[in-house]
Amino acid sequence: MAQTENKKFFENLTGAGKAIAVLTSGGDAQGMNAAVRAVVRVGIYVGAKVYFIHEGYQGMVDGGDNIKEAKWESVSSMLQVGGTVIGSARCTEFRTHEGRLKAAHNLVQRGITNLCVIGGDGSLTGANLFREEWSGLLVELVEQGLIDEEAAQKYSVLHIVGMVGSIDNDFCGTDMTIGTDSALHRIIEVVDAIMTTAQSHQRTFVLEVMGRHCGYLALVSALACGADWVLIPEMPPADGWEEKMCQKLSATRSRGSRLNIIIVAEGAIDRHGKAITSSIVKDLVVRRLGFDTRVTILGHVQRGGTPSAFDRILASRMGVEAVLALLEATANTPACVVSLCGNQSVRLPLMECVQMTQEVQKAMDEKKFEEAVQLRGRSFENNLKTYKLLAHRKPETELPHSNFNVAVLNVGAPAAGMNAAVRSAVRVGISEGHKMFAVSDGFEGFYKGQIKEIKWADVGGWTGQGGSLLGTKRTLPAKNVAKIAEQIRKYNINALLVIGGFEAYLGIMELLAARGTYEELYVPMVMVPATVSNNVPGSDLSIGADTALNAITDTCDRIKQSASGTKRRVFIIETMGGYCGYLASVGGLASGADAAYIYEEPFDIRDLQSNVEHLREKMKTSIQRGLVLRNENSNENYTTDFIYQLYSEEGRGVFDCRKNVLGHMQQGGSPSPFDRNFGTKIAAKAMQWITKKLNESYKQGRVFANTEDSACLLGMRRRAMIFQPVVQLKDETDFIHRIPKEQWWLKLRPLMKILAKYKTSYDVSDSGQLEHVAHNRPKDSVAISTH
Repeated sequence: MAQTENKKFFENLTGAGKAIAVLTSGGDAQGMNAAVRAVVRVGIYVGAKVYFIHEGYQGMVDGGDNIKEAKWESVSSMLQVGGTVIGSARCTEFRTHEGRLKAAHNLVQRGITNLCVIGGDGSLTGANLFREEWSGLLVELVEQGLIDEEAAQKYSVLHIVGMVGSIDNDFCGTDMTIGTDSALHRIIEVVDAIMTTAQSHQRTFVLEVMGRHCGYLALVSALACGADWVLIPEMPPADGWEEKMCQKLSATRSRGSRLNIIIVAEGAIDRHGKAITSSIVKDLVVRRLGFDTRVTILGHVQRGGTPSAFDRILASRMGVEAVLALLEATANTPACVVSLCGNQSVRLPLMECVQMTQEVQKAMDEKKFEEAVQLRGRSFENNLKTYKLLAHRKPETELPHSNFNVAVLNVGAPAAGMNAAVRSAVRVGISEGHKMFAVSDGFEGFYKGQIKEIKWADVGGWTGQGGSLLGTKRTLPAKNVAKIAEQIRKYNINALLVIGGFEAYLGIMELLAARGTYEELYVPMVMVPATVSNNVPGSDLSIGADTALNAITDTCDRIKQSASGTKRRVFIIETMGGYCGYLASVGGLASGADAAYIYEEPFDIRDLQSNVEHLREKMKTSIQRGLVLRNENSNENYTTDFIYQLYSEEGRGVFDCRKNVLGHMQQGGSPSPFDRNFGTKIAAKAMQWITKKLNESYKQGRVFANTEDSACLLGMRRRAMIFQPVVQLKDETDFIHRIPKEQWWLKLRPLMKILAKYKTSYDVSDSGQLEHVAHNRPKDSVAISTH
């Protein structure tokens, strides 16, 4: 981290005298409105004039009322709306020189020299061409007498920043594009609904999803629902695939499954470039197997609906980074695109990304499919490898025989996505030749001997199930270590995979401490974080936190909507999380909260008073609703009831109050696509680590793992998934409050305050470096868009 004197603060950057215009172009995507809202509010916050350009490039060419100045209130209640409120249109005129000349004239008339473009690669390429032609266009406008020489000098440079809004996630250089996660939500909602009817009638369903040139949605939804077969343009099936697919479908049925799911991307092709449509697949299954088969084409449903929590946060972060990039741009700064790498916003040269995206298509046209998959990036490659590993069971004769026994258990409170992680671990373990054992009810079940072998078919259909099917308890192992050691000896357990929250972390530490007394504990152990609270040290994210965030966001949307048309109202909402304020803070950012009270950021009566004053002022404008979140343990005296009563009293005459305690609904429900995927990929990686450690520590006929790195936590840190010895995480942990001492998301809190119109200090030292597109990232830094 930069030294204090070198730190860069947002409030020191000024937009005074600058005009920024924001437009959405090409196909719409959920989350575009969140990006527009962030650009408008942050632009106004730094003193710039901000304009909407309605109807994309068409509005820029037509001018007039299509280019309007935006006010703070213009973007209220926009966050939860799908699509794009400012409209988007395909524009052939902008592709002509005359069209771009008109657009330049319209911008110069309003003094706009900063453009924020939200769209796909076509829209961004158009913006870059416009920027390159800008000075020539101004010369023409002067010659035609439409602008004077002074204006041409004053507005001589056009700055452009792009954000990628596309549900296909087909843009190279970013792990996730705005709208992809929401589209996955729509697909998974449909798949979950179809599964119940398919099971009733023993049917096969062929689902066609969007993705003309990119199979991301098809691949990830197949991974998230455990589909039997997936067809994508980047990796066409080998010749003879029809026979293989039908064998796979019958094998699934013969193991007792009552349904089959096949997912087809709309651009799916075979090795010879011939289209594979959903109807071709259906006819094939009916002809060869005689199964009752139905086709569902999802179509534009995937573009619709409200944006997911992930997309709102991603778009808000990108919007802020885009304004920052425009404020810092000089005449020589190339047009850049704001993208997501791991858990960080980064800036990349726009044309590098566009060229790489075009390279993927070129590789596919030339039938270099392996190369196309690599060019899509590490995230796509990992998804494909993981899918192949989990969906296609090798015959017993082809499996390696390791003679190792691996136990899997869930510890702590249930979290959505735990079952996806267990399924993934079991299947990867079996593929690696291990015998897998399931332990029921955490460490309590372990010492009681509730251990049984778990087979490939036992975990079929687990990905979409909420809670913990193995059963989970908070019990720690210390008091019963002797009995646990006895069970390890009895079942000859050679390695442990613990999936859970803070109790799992403490549990592994206790087992590690007991190694000196019980030599049975000298086995590799790895922990995968799974808790809605997201309070495990060593990982930026935990399985289950995304599902809980979506539950909070959905509820906040409904609660806010309940007040529409009534008098002015403020809602006080209590979230879970123990002492960790992740859910309250990030949930606040995703639902457009005015304040979020958390333990990590102490507050007193003066803060409460200033928040009430702020809301009183806000309610005097056209804004009618306020939202305040409070983490359950943020302060023992300023309880939810206290805050509710204080706001009710102090807001009297201006607004009234309501309170809600969200409680255990945050832990329930089926897992979000993000959590299914994260659980699947992180558990697969953990199992591969276990195999490596078992082979390293197998000496003289037994496993003996006594090094520090034989008990690890696998976590996501910034841009990579890394294994960290739990011993080394001790110093990073506040054991009293069960939280990490440093938490990355605290940096997002000022962003929530700025978007709610508070003056605040915002450290942006991490921003500002223009990076280059990595063709292939280093082996261990797994691109984690957990998607």
